[in-house]
Amino acid sequence: MKKTALLYWAPGGNVEKAAREIFDKLNSDMVDMFTVAGFDTGRIGEYDQFIFGCATIGAEVWLDARADNKWNEFFVKTEGMSFAGKKFALFGLGDQVKYTENFVDSLGYMKEEIERRGGTIVGRWPVTGYSFYDSEGVSGGYFYGLALDEDQQADLTPERIKRWVAQIKSEF
Repeated sequence: MKKTALLYWAPGGNVEKAAREIFDKLNSDMVDMFTVAGFDTGRIGEYDQFIFGCATIGAEVWLDARADNKWNEFFVKTEGMSFAGKKFALFGLGDQVKYTENFVDSLGYMKEEIERRGGTIVGRWPVTGYSFYDSEGVSGGYFYGLALDEDQQADLTPERIKRWVAQIKSEF
């Protein structure tokens, strides 16, 4: 496996817990894990592959989210950078009951920003087994990455992570 950076936000909650579970299932000698706020964007060239994780932000438009949205800051800092030749796997957390019309919308935002910089998305995940009304993180029956719901389906998370990590290993 090529050198991979796993970036996540926010620390201390379910996103970090999922990031650690994903990290544990990967070859840790080839993966560096950071909070997105702790990652120096000048190091992007050191990595061929990235895993990005975040939660549904609860805003209809990403830029309308709180001013301290660290993913927004990351994408502002990387504006004008090229991600060409790099692969990105995404995971997102949300609550498909409470945010039924915005479930894991963040996957769609991240996909859009990565592709604008020339990056390639891998690790699409089927919507089968989820119950939500709408999501910016879905196209053609697949999420743009792994969707996790620690509020409604926490019991399914370990198996979903295991299967998704096996999938992205083959796609990387």
